[in-house]
Formats: sequence, C-alpha cells, structure tokens
Amino acid sequence: MVAMRARFWLGLALALAVIGADQLSKFWVVSLVGLPEIGKIELSGVFDLTYVRNAGVSFGLLHANGQIERWGLIAMSGGIACAFVWWLRSAERQLSAVALGLVIGGAVGNLIDRARLGYVVDFLDFSGLAFPWVFNVADASITIGAALLILDYLFAESASRQAKAA
Repeated sequence: MVAMRARFWLGLALALAVIGADQLSKFWVVSLVGLPEIGKIELSGVFDLTYVRNAGVSFGLLHANGQIERWGLIAMSGGIACAFVWWLRSAERQLSAVALGLVIGGAVGNLIDRARLGYVVDFLDFSGLAFPWVFNVADASITIGAALLILDYLFAESASRQAKAA
C-alpha cells in the first residue's frame, strides 16, 4: 500500500513537472522569443522552431474548427486525464506510474492552451528528419507516455508468462 501511494505521488509529480515545462516552453517561444511574429527560426538542418496554432489534438489530428468541437476536445482531454489519474491510483509498477504521469501532464498542458487560447501552441519542428508534424512538450510527453505504457504491458505479460512456466 505504501509503495502504491509512492507510485501515485511520483506520477502526479511528473504530471505537474510536464505541465510546468510545457507551459513555460510555450510562454518562452510566444512571449520572449516572439515566434508568432517571426513564424520560423531555422536552427539546424534537422530542427527548427516553427509557430503553429493547432486546433486539433496531438500532431494536428481531429481539428476543432468551432466552439462545440473545441469544448468537446477540452472535455475529452479532461476526461482522459481524470481516467488516467484514477488508473494511476492503482499503478502496480513504477514504469506504469511514470507513463501515466507523462500522459496526464501532456493532456492537461494542451487542455490549458485549448481552454485559454482556443488552440494549442506547437513549435518543435523536426521536418529536417522527414517528420512532417510540428509539436510541443505536451505532445511529446503523451507520445512517450503511451509508448512506455505499451512497454510496461509487454514486460508485465512476459513476467507473468515466465512465472506461470516456472
């Protein structure tokens, strides 16, 4: 029970760190760098800062062009974050807690933008690597968290099969 509580707080702390990093990075590129006025800053052949107003979800999917769609995406993001916090309460492994914390933080980071601005600020551009999407810290966090959840599931299944075979 103590270990489960510790995993919960670890995941929650990571979610808060992701929210902070996401919001601070967006504040930096918008307010301090002035990326909306500049549009794009070429940094290398691989990575640039490119300002994009994303009305959809991660990587520009599911565009929300009207208020109904916008608030629907906000409700969906909030619901997913709440469901993952509930799941985090019973996380049995540390990798699960880390993965859930990343997804929760990313969902809430983008939810804040969508509620406050009506769109999500994206700016990380790796098109030099033939990656066609511009994204942000929250999107990266969600993607990494989802990948870690899959790994956690595969590791848990493998361990379960080995325990049954022994």
